[in-house]
Amino acid sequence: METQIGNLSLLFLLLLLGSNLSSVLSWKKEEFRTCNQTPFCKQARHRSPGSCALVAHDVTIVNGELTAKLLPKENHENPDQDQSKPLILSLSVYQDGIVRLKIDEDPKLEPRKKRFEVPDVILPELDDKKLWLQKLSTEEDSSLSVVYLSDGYEVVLRHDPFEVYVREKEGKRRVISINSHGLFDFEQLKVKKEGEEWEERFKGHTDTRPYGSQSISFDVSFYDADFVYGIPEHATSLALKPTRGPGIEESEPYRLFNLDVFEYVHESPFGLYGSIPFMISHGKSRGTSGFFWLNSAEMQIDVLGSGWDAESGISLPSSQGRIDTFWMSEAGIVDTFFFVGPGPKDVVRQYTSVTGRPSMPQLFATAYHQCRWNYRDEEDVENVDSKFDEHDIPYDVLWLDIEHTDGKRYLTWDTTLFPHPEEMQKKLAAKGRHMVTIVDPHIKRDDSYFLHKEASQKGYYVKDATGNDYDGWCWPGSSSYLDVVNPEIRSWWAERFSTEVYVGSTPSLYIWNDMNEPSVFNGPEVTMPRDALHQGGVEHREVHNAYGYYFHMATSDGLVKRGDGSDRPFVLSRAFFAGSQRYGAVWTGDNTADWDHLRVSVPMILTLGLTGLSFSGADVGGFFGNPEPELLVRWYQIGAYYPFFRAHAHHDTKRREPWLFGERRTELIREAVQMRYMLLPYFYTLFREANTSGIPVARPLWMEFPSDEATFSNDEAFMVGNSLLVQGIYTERAKHTSVYLPGKESWYDLRTGAVHKGGVTHKLDVSEESVPAFQKAGTIIPRKDRLRRSSTQMINDPYTLVIALNSSQKAEGELYIDDGKSFSFENGAYIHRRFVFSNGKLTSHNVASAPGGAQFSSECVIERIILLGHSARPKNAIIEPEDRNVEVEMGPLLLKSKESSSFITIRKPNVPVASDWTIKFL
Repeated sequence: METQIGNLSLLFLLLLLGSNLSSVLSWKKEEFRTCNQTPFCKQARHRSPGSCALVAHDVTIVNGELTAKLLPKENHENPDQDQSKPLILSLSVYQDGIVRLKIDEDPKLEPRKKRFEVPDVILPELDDKKLWLQKLSTEEDSSLSVVYLSDGYEVVLRHDPFEVYVREKEGKRRVISINSHGLFDFEQLKVKKEGEEWEERFKGHTDTRPYGSQSISFDVSFYDADFVYGIPEHATSLALKPTRGPGIEESEPYRLFNLDVFEYVHESPFGLYGSIPFMISHGKSRGTSGFFWLNSAEMQIDVLGSGWDAESGISLPSSQGRIDTFWMSEAGIVDTFFFVGPGPKDVVRQYTSVTGRPSMPQLFATAYHQCRWNYRDEEDVENVDSKFDEHDIPYDVLWLDIEHTDGKRYLTWDTTLFPHPEEMQKKLAAKGRHMVTIVDPHIKRDDSYFLHKEASQKGYYVKDATGNDYDGWCWPGSSSYLDVVNPEIRSWWAERFSTEVYVGSTPSLYIWNDMNEPSVFNGPEVTMPRDALHQGGVEHREVHNAYGYYFHMATSDGLVKRGDGSDRPFVLSRAFFAGSQRYGAVWTGDNTADWDHLRVSVPMILTLGLTGLSFSGADVGGFFGNPEPELLVRWYQIGAYYPFFRAHAHHDTKRREPWLFGERRTELIREAVQMRYMLLPYFYTLFREANTSGIPVARPLWMEFPSDEATFSNDEAFMVGNSLLVQGIYTERAKHTSVYLPGKESWYDLRTGAVHKGGVTHKLDVSEESVPAFQKAGTIIPRKDRLRRSSTQMINDPYTLVIALNSSQKAEGELYIDDGKSFSFENGAYIHRRFVFSNGKLTSHNVASAPGGAQFSSECVIERIILLGHSARPKNAIIEPEDRNVEVEMGPLLLKSKESSSFITIRKPNVPVASDWTIKFL
């Protein structure tokens, strides 16, 4: 009874606080554990180099894999000791320079439970790329076992003490290694002895830890690396800063533990909403390599500063510089992948060949989204929609947050505020627009609520440590959480998105998964207790970082099922894990309306792209707080180049639709949004590149200029594809900014066409019209210059090609087109053209792969061709094979531009976008 009274009191408190809840739950450092308050992290950090004495025995090739037993040296000599249980090591190699190393307890010795291996992340087709190892060679008096990896690389297992590393065949230079410093530790499951205390307590919460400590830790070294990147999500720089070492200010490790963090702070290694344990190294002398640990338990990672091991006595190859890192996890197994690169794009391609390529979004999803917590009712929705038209600002998606539901019951509507949801959606769809509603994983515990009733009866909820349905607190009050780790439950959840079950939904409605870390207001660190139980007795501590991934997966599958497999899903998720790129978009969570959060959004998005999540963005304007008009405008100007472009705001903030800040600022925001719509063909082509190769839409400069050291730590500018460079403005009332333009070729201002030399830093005047953006010489960018209400209404519009010539008077670019919504492109129903300018001729080539069973055609034409940097001024051109003569004139770079400059232009060549043709300038 006391518990019930306590829960009712908490519910009353939540209701009483209402809109002030965010301030109560805002980020408070003391509410979250530090490394010293986390036993596995504290213990691991106290280990000394060389403390691992594991030795590899019985090294052999079995079923195409290298296998070995790992035993402590002293226990091998004294096999009667309790600690003599061997660990089993297996090493597999795959095509394209990929190594997989697994270490686990020996199942034949019947450990207390099977340690958790994360399912449904690694692509099944990876097995088809496995190389069947035939032989094992030895070196240095049989102390090293060597296996083939690829033509340029091999993998080495050192026996005593054990170490695994990849090296180049020629010169034997190392690339990446594990346990070179002897920090490996693997706590095997044991039986609790009388008097032992296994429970952990933090802030009034008790973790029963029924299996005791089961942590794993080890060191990983990246050779010839200048910087390391990756392991999102943290609000910090792109290049990861050292967290330990001489002269380094005391720091927490980078934490990977999915958390609901209100008003997070920037420049912090503190973990946020998602976790991807994938790190990339890059250096000028060797190139790029990567390391991935498939483990969904809490992880802490140190980046070790130079000299951290000066007193260890361990001697590593002195001819190679390196960056050492230290990885610590609470549970799971060692299931790691090494990627040898050698280029940045190679590593991302290799990683996404293991965890999956990014899904191909619908065209509308790549355009502008308008969101707020919350648009009040149908009248508010209609008014906002009409105001966009009135102010001539295009948009594609209007979003509804939690207040649209019936008492926070997801897949329902507040029938007073939204009495006609289908009609509301159809009005938007008539303009080519879509709607997104929020669906979170916490289910209101209400016996009259159809979702709770069915989930409860079927036993589909996560259990608490005693085996009862877990009951936590979130927006609806008392809530339970679906056990989406279970495939059966994911399938059931997917079926809830049919229009018959989700009453009031239509095919133009898509979904937003929030709070799926999972967020639990009264849980430890605002999340689910670690000793909660999933299918098969899996503890939540083992699967925590992947919970949101499985929820995202199930929701995405639901939208595919709703459309009978013919409609690409759009699902935005806040929590993520490795593989989330296969299921939709993510965003950087609850940021704040200040300049620092605008600044940190760029490295956060770049890091997500490097780790597979190409479709990402940050809330334009900041979720919390009221942005000054200048900040809001600057955010739109850079947000227009985010892969995912959405404005969003907390319900306590002032309304901030684009037309509420005066005519001039409305004009500036309109121009920023219109620039995105003009560039949609270019963005959509880049999303297809990501879908086929894993290479992100938004890229660090060093991805395109891997040997230019000036780019390695630059995260104020970024590339959009290989053609555009964007530099943000991150200070108020800025009059000047410095922009580094890499490479030997020139760059053309995207708005004015002004030419800037490459390889130098330019001090540029800053105008209010835009952030600096440049097209690289040697590229061709496709645009659509006719501006409509939405991307859907632009489908049949003609294209413009902007050709930026390099010093050799050459350029090339690509254009990808499909129907923008279905999966038919997977069967060959698309157009893919490469445009090449060389020797005074522009040629269109078909680069689509062999056609499949589906076909796609387009009647669209090229309406304008703009030539930048031509050494002469041609007067006319001939279109072949028609042998048709067209005039060449001077025209503006942007049709609505106030700039007086004009450039070589062909108006209305009207060549089909889907055909082969050549235009020869005379």
